[in-house]
Amino acid sequence: MAMRIGVSLNIAGAENYVDEIVGLARDAAASGVRSAWFGQRLDYDAAALAGIVGREVPGLEVGTSAIPIFGRHPVLVSSQAQTSQAATRGRFHLGLALGARFIVEPAFGVAFERPIALLREFLTALRPLLETGKADFHGELLTAAPTMPAALAGAKPPVPVLVAAMGPQALRVTGELADGTLPYLVTPKTLGEHIVPAITAAAERAGRPAPRIVAFVAGVVTADVDAARENALRQMAFYDQVPSYQRVVELAGATNAGELAVIGDEGHIAAEVQRYFDAGATEVVFTQTDLGSPADQQRTFEVLGGLSRPST
Repeated sequence: MAMRIGVSLNIAGAENYVDEIVGLARDAAASGVRSAWFGQRLDYDAAALAGIVGREVPGLEVGTSAIPIFGRHPVLVSSQAQTSQAATRGRFHLGLALGARFIVEPAFGVAFERPIALLREFLTALRPLLETGKADFHGELLTAAPTMPAALAGAKPPVPVLVAAMGPQALRVTGELADGTLPYLVTPKTLGEHIVPAITAAAERAGRPAPRIVAFVAGVVTADVDAARENALRQMAFYDQVPSYQRVVELAGATNAGELAVIGDEGHIAAEVQRYFDAGATEVVFTQTDLGSPADQQRTFEVLGGLSRPST
């Protein structure tokens, strides 16, 4: 049986970001990779970019990894998600996140308060919007009661909702109200001992189906392991500032995020991918595939694509 494997894509120094990311997604799809994911930044819109890529690259599943809920509203996020779902004819996956205080407060001018409560209300309002185009939610932190139709023709099936949840409280809410989680920087051990049991138990208590566990793994195939590791330590230093990532780095016994990147030859990458599936991942998505050279990135796509193909 084929493994569900994707890549998270970004480009540095592009002249036209959208054009070049579409080209990179085509390269990944041609190698056999099954999905492409896009983090939310402050320049492009992740849901729109995913919709464009999915429409331009037939057959490729696309998703966001992930859109922070602070500074956004369920009605508008639903509209974005449905638009991308219709554009891709059902190949869009909506990934959400809590975000981080040091980004949210200065960028949006809103207080980063009660994030778990906000996540619960956001998901409670969002799910009926995606499933029926209707909502009549009046919570402590937000209201979602559109006075006009909010269902988009062609946005079928209902957009799956995943959350970048890794802490116990976020995993509980995600298991109860979402379709799965998007953990990043977790080792197979952390995944199997902390993430999978917590979200699965929450989903079972809520009477929901078994959750998707989409493990995001930083890594690249390269012969120059030392140079790639130096790049990982530099590129991934951002995550050392985020409390949720600090926790999973500590659980891994590491001191910084860059240590957790999976770097080595084809055999090493394939073995690590298998370890994640053995630990309970339903899907694996490789990020930071640009830690080496462009040729290394292509080799990474080919290895991951090969693992994605059904065995004969």
